[in-house]
Amino acid sequence: MKTQDFISEENSHLEKFRKIVQDSIEAEELIVYNLLHPPTETLSDGQKISDKVAKFGGSWRFIITFAILLSIWIIFNTFITLKFRFDPYPFILMNLILSSIAALQAPIIMMSQNRQEEKDRMMNENDYLINLKAEMQIRSLHQKIDLL
Repeated sequence: MKTQDFISEENSHLEKFRKIVQDSIEAEELIVYNLLHPPTETLSDGQKISDKVAKFGGSWRFIITFAILLSIWIIFNTFITLKFRFDPYPFILMNLILSSIAALQAPIIMMSQNRQEEKDRMMNENDYLINLKAEMQIRSLHQKIDLL
């Protein structure tokens, strides 16, 4: 992409924001209303599951439970008699299970993070609009004061 194309794309994006702010000023509406009353989003079943997996996978409950299970696995397969060991040292079955969990959990958590990133981007755009509106109103007040 050429530099000029990038600049013109950014200018059109900023002009869109400027129009939103100008319309808000003329209608005497609050831009923050969109933040206080966001549109309800409907999540698919997969998105709901990915949010729950991300929430559980990043919790202390998961970490402690997983540490206890791994400790039990290692103790059982290290100190129990040879007759009952199902995964002796170097714990290849445990490595396979851990790798599988990581391979499944990582993309699910990333999907949840991508959705959260989109929400954050929308909040940042709204903050920008509020700041832009405040700046435009301050300039307008300065002009009115200068006329006095």
